[in-house]
Amino acid sequence: MKLRYTPASPFARKVHLMLIETGLDKRVELVNTDPWSDDNDLPKDNPLGKVPTLIDDDGHQVFDSRTICEYLDGMHGGARLVPIEGKARLTALTRQALGDGMLDASVWLRVELVRRPEALRWPYIVARHRAAVSRSLEQLEKEAATLTDLASIGDIAVACALGYLDFRFADEDWRGPHPKVAAWFDRQLKRPSMIATMPRA
Repeated sequence: MKLRYTPASPFARKVHLMLIETGLDKRVELVNTDPWSDDNDLPKDNPLGKVPTLIDDDGHQVFDSRTICEYLDGMHGGARLVPIEGKARLTALTRQALGDGMLDASVWLRVELVRRPEALRWPYIVARHRAAVSRSLEQLEKEAATLTDLASIGDIAVACALGYLDFRFADEDWRGPHPKVAAWFDRQLKRPSMIATMPRA
């Protein structure tokens, strides 16, 4: 199998983390792909032109980190990171939605602040995305005691979201107001999977 990714993508990191945590990384070739390059061939594998994109051994093209993670979760012999049913599944998927939502807001905040010329920025959009991230951090602080050591796809998504804040918004202190979730995240940063997938530009 091949995973098209970029080291800067937090959604690709989510898939890469899952691969390492489940031992599937040995079965997947990583193909570094710049989705912003005009001459990349990514659209042949994903019409959306986005990473992550997985090409399985049968040539099937699988895209969107949530879809890829659920697909891969049936290929290893350990405990499932995406539970199949019941409250455990609802909890994992809801937390994944929170982590992914934080990422969506953070990515679009960066686009607005860095890629869009200052004269064309929308203060309302900036404030809306900042508020979404802030509310998500407050929710995670309340739930900190239930966060696992990346034993759930939801907690993997949250770790990627917090890692993206460190990566792209390093000058903003999210840890101070959220000490419980910060302590959890700092423990995760010591895991080999987190070290191996550290984002880089």
